[in-house]
Order: sequence, then C-alpha cells, then structure tokens
Amino acid sequence: MKNKQKSKVYDMAYIALFAVLMAICSWIAIPMTVPFTLQTFAVFLTVYLLGGKRGTIAVLVYIFLGGIGLPVFSGFTGGVGILFGNTGGYIFGFVGLAIVMWAGEKIGKERLWMRILSMVLGLLVCYAIGTVWFQILYLRTTGAIGIFSVLGLCVFPFVLPDLLKMALAVFIGERVKKFVHKRTGQ
Repeated sequence: MKNKQKSKVYDMAYIALFAVLMAICSWIAIPMTVPFTLQTFAVFLTVYLLGGKRGTIAVLVYIFLGGIGLPVFSGFTGGVGILFGNTGGYIFGFVGLAIVMWAGEKIGKERLWMRILSMVLGLLVCYAIGTVWFQILYLRTTGAIGIFSVLGLCVFPFVLPDLLKMALAVFIGERVKKFVHKRTGQ
C-alpha cells in the first residue's frame, strides 16, 4: 500500500510541476495574432516525460487553471474569455496533441520514431482544432475569412518554430527521462 500511495504523490507532484512549466513557457511570448510562445514545447516535453495519462492530465490541469482565471496563458492572461476567444482553440488543441501522443505511446511502446510521429500528428490535430475554432469565431465576430487566410495567420508562421520546439523536447526528454519517476502500466 505504501508504494501505491508514494506513486500517487509522485503523480500529483509531477502533474503540478509540469502544469507550472506550461504556464512559465506560455509567458515567454512574442505577440502576434496567435502569440508565439513556448507552450507547445512544454506540452511536448510534458507528455514525453510523464507519459500519456499523466501528461494529458497535466495539460487539463493547466487549461483548468487558466479557465478559472489564473494568469497562466500568454501575456499573463487567464479566464474563460481567453479560452473561448479566437485563439482558445489552440489551447484546447493541446489536449488533442497530448491524446495523440498518448495513443502513439500505446501503439509504439515508447519507441523514439513513434514518439516523434505522434508529436507531428498531435501537432496537426492541435492546428486543426485551433484553425477551425479561429475561423468559426472570426466569422461570428468580424466577418468571413478564408481558410488560407487563417492558415497564413495562425499556422504557417508557426510550423518551423513548432518543429524546432518538438526537436528540443525530444533532445531534452531523452536526456532527462531517466530522472523522472516512470509508472508502469500507464
């Protein structure tokens, strides 16, 4: 019983630590239509190190903290208005990214090539959720906007930086994973 309790304490501590890491990385930002931040890097690294289950929970905790108003999002913002604003879909897309990485972990048994593939596919899911969200809300608040205009504002400028963040997460993750308490049977 003691090992089970110890494992739960580790889980809670890691989830909290990585939710804070996501917040700190979101504060490092270059303002744009969709701010350029290190949030995506933190999501990649979180799921990479904690595994799918704990990583996804950490992403949900991060979003919850922002949703209740704590300033964990880009520009030290938080609240429901940010989550349900034009760019909120990209924040919700982090859950999709984490779930895809979790699925890749289950399918690929933590092989490096499968981790990288699941990161790329997860990023595409995040982009898809955020882009559709942005286009729908932009239509409601401002007017019609074409899909290529949305992609030009919200996706294309971020592809290369996000791939670099992904590479950095893999690089750091491979070096740090032996220090992170890994639960079996996730």
